[in-house]
Amino acid sequence: MLIHMFGLLIQPRKQWQLIGSLPEKNLRRQIPYVIVLALLPALAWYFGTTRVGWSIDGGDPVRITSNSALSLVAVFYCTMVFAVVAVGYFIHWMAKTYGAKSYPMKGMVIAGFTATPIFIAGAAGFYPVLWLDILLATIAAAYAVYLLYLGIPIVMGVSEERGFLFSSAIVTVSLVVAVMVMVGTVLFWSFVAAPVFH
Repeated sequence: MLIHMFGLLIQPRKQWQLIGSLPEKNLRRQIPYVIVLALLPALAWYFGTTRVGWSIDGGDPVRITSNSALSLVAVFYCTMVFAVVAVGYFIHWMAKTYGAKSYPMKGMVIAGFTATPIFIAGAAGFYPVLWLDILLATIAAAYAVYLLYLGIPIVMGVSEERGFLFSSAIVTVSLVVAVMVMVGTVLFWSFVAAPVFH
C-alpha cells in the first residue's frame, strides 16, 4: 500500500498504470488503504488540537479538551472514509456513461488513491497554523484533482477525451460531497457535540 502512496506522489502516471493493470482480486485488496491512511489526519488533528493548540494574534494557545476532541475526531475519520466511499460509488455509477467497465470497489479504490495528497496534507494538524494548513490543503486538493484527471483514463480504460469529461463529472460530485460534509459539520457542532475549549 505504501508503494502506491509514494508512487502517486513521485511518478503518478506510472503508478496509475500499475494500479490499472491489477486484476480485480488484487484491486479489491487495496480497500484498507483508505481505512489506514485516513487515520493520519485524524490522529494528527487530535494531537494538534488537544496538546499543541493554536493561537490567534500571538496570544495564549487555544486547545480542545480530550473528550471533546475524541468525539470530533471519530466523526472526522468516519466522514473522510464516507466521502471516499461516496465518490467511489459515483465513479462506478458513472463509468457506464463514459464507456468504462467498472464495479463498486474499483471506483472506491480510485477515489481512495486520488485522495492520497489530502490525507497526507492532513498531517499538518500536528501543528495547527491556519495559514499553513490552508496552503497545504489547497496544494493537496489541486494535486488530488490532477491525480483524478490523470488516473481516470488509465484505470478505467477510456480515451483522454472521455476521461476528461468523466473526471470533470467526478470533480463536480466531489464538490457536492464537500458541501454536504460542511453542512453536516455545522449541524453536528450545533446540535450534537460542539467543541469544548480550554
